[in-house]
Amino acid sequence: MPKQKTRKCVAKRLKQTSSGKFMHNSPGKRHILTKKSAKRKNRLGKAKVLSGTELNNVKNSLPYGLS
Repeated sequence: MPKQKTRKCVAKRLKQTSSGKFMHNSPGKRHILTKKSAKRKNRLGKAKVLSGTELNNVKNSLPYGLS
């Protein structure tokens, strides 16, 4: 059986913590920032833990995990 390929677009967007959780950056902090409040922009700048529903898709895209 051939090796499975890693989805590079997924691998570049995520970081894996030491406990095995996946962190991702929040979308929405690239442009049109004038109408967003300072509190909202501050929240968008922080990395978030990937939710459980998306975790199954990520595990299929990264068959060998992140190195």
